[in-house]
Amino acid sequence: MPGPLAAIGRRLPRGWSDLLLQLALFFLAYQGYQLVRGAVGGRSDLAFANAERIVDLEKSLGTFFEPGFQQSLLSHTWLIDFANWMYVNSHFTISVVFLAWLYLFRNDNFYFVRNMFMVAMGIALIGYMLFPTAPPRMLTAEGFTDTIATFTSVNQDSNAVSLLVNKYAAVPSMHIGFSSMIAGTAVMLVRNPLGRALWALYPLLVFWVIVVTGNHYWFDAAAGLLVAGGSALVASRVLAPVRPTQWAFRPVPEEATA
Repeated sequence: MPGPLAAIGRRLPRGWSDLLLQLALFFLAYQGYQLVRGAVGGRSDLAFANAERIVDLEKSLGTFFEPGFQQSLLSHTWLIDFANWMYVNSHFTISVVFLAWLYLFRNDNFYFVRNMFMVAMGIALIGYMLFPTAPPRMLTAEGFTDTIATFTSVNQDSNAVSLLVNKYAAVPSMHIGFSSMIAGTAVMLVRNPLGRALWALYPLLVFWVIVVTGNHYWFDAAAGLLVAGGSALVASRVLAPVRPTQWAFRPVPEEATA
């Protein structure tokens, strides 16, 4: 291995081989997402029918608040711009940066979180396959607005974007799933009280963003939260005992927190 790469490898927690293994695992998970995207791409009728089922459920519960809430904010352009920016950028960027920080600086807990993410993505892919769902922004008759298309001229449903994104992957909302798993981990690892408080609020901010932009129903968010909780349970009760020295979660000791 060339000198510069060898020097970097010595600074990695477990060397290049382990880092490449982690990248390969997430690449395989992404390929699974792409396979599901291709499989459900032509099932638009089912996706819209499932969306209407969610709308009917929320109406029957008296909780179909999303269109009115979104419409009340559309005149506040700066808020919508912020929500659009967060939706487009935060899901990928914050998730990747946090996982990179965890791998490099809290490596003893990375593998538990990695397992949690893998389980969550597996459950989500099953949900996308069995219950493809059109997002709210596609139901204009229900009063929804596609804020990203309206305010940024970016068509999320264009052929180019559809090559990368499954537009019928509304249930579960992995914006909520990922943000909840990241926030839960950060609250237990970050030592600064203000930092903990901000991370605890992160999933609530993400929920606000996905509703304001018309990309998810509250039902999707609830499903995403259940996936996050179930994945944490599987990672701790099923996977951690298999390799407890590497796959178990290790909270920051109280004296270190103090």
